Amino acid sequence: MTKELILTLLFSYFALLLFISYLTSRKADNETFYTGNRNNPWYVVAFGMIGASLSGVTFISIPGTIGASEFTYLQIALGYILGYAIIAFVLLPLYYKLNLTSIYSYLETRFGVMTYKMGAGFFIVSRVIGASLRMYLVTLVLQKFVFDEMGVPFEVTVALSILLIWVYTFKGGIKTIIWTDTLQTLFMLISVGLSIYFIADDLNLALGEIFPSIEKHGLSKMWQIEDGNASNYWLKGILGGMFVTLGMTGVDQDMMQKNLTCRNLGEAKKNMLSFSVVLFLVNVLFVVLGALLFMYIEYHPEVGETWKSLSDNPAAPKGDILFATIALKSKIGVAVGVFFMLGLIAAAYSSADSALTSLSTSLSVDFLNVNKMEDKKRAEKVRKRAHIIMSFVLLVVIIIFNSVVEDNVIWVLFKAANYTYGPLLGLFMFGIISKRKVKDFITIPISVLVPVLMYFISENIGTWTSTGPNDPGFAFGYELLGINAALVYIFLMIFSKREEAEINI
Repeated sequence: MTKELILTLLFSYFALLLFISYLTSRKADNETFYTGNRNNPWYVVAFGMIGASLSGVTFISIPGTIGASEFTYLQIALGYILGYAIIAFVLLPLYYKLNLTSIYSYLETRFGVMTYKMGAGFFIVSRVIGASLRMYLVTLVLQKFVFDEMGVPFEVTVALSILLIWVYTFKGGIKTIIWTDTLQTLFMLISVGLSIYFIADDLNLALGEIFPSIEKHGLSKMWQIEDGNASNYWLKGILGGMFVTLGMTGVDQDMMQKNLTCRNLGEAKKNMLSFSVVLFLVNVLFVVLGALLFMYIEYHPEVGETWKSLSDNPAAPKGDILFATIALKSKIGVAVGVFFMLGLIAAAYSSADSALTSLSTSLSVDFLNVNKMEDKKRAEKVRKRAHIIMSFVLLVVIIIFNSVVEDNVIWVLFKAANYTYGPLLGLFMFGIISKRKVKDFITIPISVLVPVLMYFISENIGTWTSTGPNDPGFAFGYELLGINAALVYIFLMIFSKREEAEINI
């Protein structure tokens, strides 16, 4: 697939997004940017959230992990469903009752202004890391397969990508994103579906023969029930998926901002529950695709050599670029390359645009108090400046990640979420479950020290529990986010007063 064709797809796609932006941002104001005027159909929000949840990380990184982890990622995906059910019946009713624009405003109501600012700060750090990792991964693929050959530096590629996103989101905000995400989800699902079809066809597999063949190649194991110490033990996977969902969706302004654009609570619940089931099925497609990719390089070893040559470490090539290598550098056909690029571009923009909008919303509302400004023109200027500031922050962080990230990005993302979303989830859990009074300033040292403590324990527990040189010892999985949240809850209980807090809800 030529770089000229890739560039044509990229700019054609961007032109389509600009057109949607034009249609959705007419007569837009700050309310449109933040809440979409709260009149979006739930099914449109639900479908668009699939693309935003998957992002370029799922599109590229999940298939690349199958060679080592097989189908065990689906343990985490099952945990997602439990997490989304809790969000639908516990968190969404609270958010709608308080009519929130920023969900962190709840923390001010429950604890005080210091906790509110800290919670919003945790979100900004969390989402900057998450959005930057996602954007870094997609930009890296574009760089290796297109812009390196053109002599364009990685930093310029990143800057152009963020500039394109800023252009079509700066006016309509979440209103635009609800509809662009819908388009981007459609392209992503078409891409993965047709990629499965074309790769299976190259391997001479009928659709009914795909799973038996995957099983025959030893890539279909979903349940890891043998080693309780391993990070991918089944219970850790399910609990980890539930806690990751509660943290990275339930107390995340990015994902909740979309839910809060629904017309009412009932529609928001329908959105969340239907979305959770469809998302699991889509994750099944991605792990099937991953298995087919590894089967493909088994039958085409020359493509495997190309994959290794494109990796920074040929001895242990990154799974993150496997799909791209097969789609763009093999002889499988131009159709796979075209649909891969469409899916990749859709994945890149669907996660980064909503992240930029939610970060701008949090900075504007939570720190710059734009919702309290009586002068609407001034408030709009502040919001636009916040949009520019967060664009620049994403640019800098992505460039930093290019120098330090070595693991598959999906695992790096989840590791970061354990420590940044854990305290947030703990604060919300305590606020909702317990009615005990906590002094505002107490929440800050607890929310900072708990993840520091758990990071130290997580890094050393393998050594402490190992019984010999061949025993790696115990390893935390993605349940670590829940452990961080639970410890924050416990310490808040210890330092709280027996008297009931005055909560105006």
